[in-house]
Amino acid sequence: MNNAIELKFNHHGLIPAVLQDYYTRQVLMVAYMNKEALDKTLETGKATFWSRSRKELWTKGETSGNYQEVVAIDYDCDADTLLVQVLPKGPACHTGETSCFYRNLYTNEEKATGNMDIIHKLADQVQDRRENPVEGSYTNYLFREGVDKICKKIGEESAETIIAAKNDSKEELTYEASDLLYHLTVLLNNQGVTFDDLFVELTKRHK
Repeated sequence: MNNAIELKFNHHGLIPAVLQDYYTRQVLMVAYMNKEALDKTLETGKATFWSRSRKELWTKGETSGNYQEVVAIDYDCDADTLLVQVLPKGPACHTGETSCFYRNLYTNEEKATGNMDIIHKLADQVQDRRENPVEGSYTNYLFREGVDKICKKIGEESAETIIAAKNDSKEELTYEASDLLYHLTVLLNNQGVTFDDLFVELTKRHK
């Protein structure tokens, strides 16, 4: 930690800390830290807070086992709020939800057309199909047929993606590339590789 930073704790000696999933970028929860909680977080690598109701330190997950392992801590322009990026070892919310922000107040349907989160949702759905097969599911059919069938489909979808690009059709290329990405997701899952593994490799290459 940069000791030259002068964080601005409020008159109660607290600073709000926003927890964010390091990989998915999903906001998980908001809590408060005092100096002691921040020091313990840095010492243990597990997100630790000050409970305003119990008047004591608490490490997220010490009861449930759903620890939040800290990757990085950023602070805002006024130095009065922390952004804590974590690797969650379970749901952050006491309700069992992944995030405390699981209830929607408003969505602009015209602008809510999707983002990178859909990649994680796709991977999660493929994993769910593997663990909880559904009759008539194409994904389960691919898993039953095994790696040879999945790879055959990868080859077919790759060829169709190339043809779409050669046809100079954005719409066609978007459709075929989505098919390719879906089948690649199934292949990765079948072989025990996650998108997080890919992120690690891509990050190493970028550096």
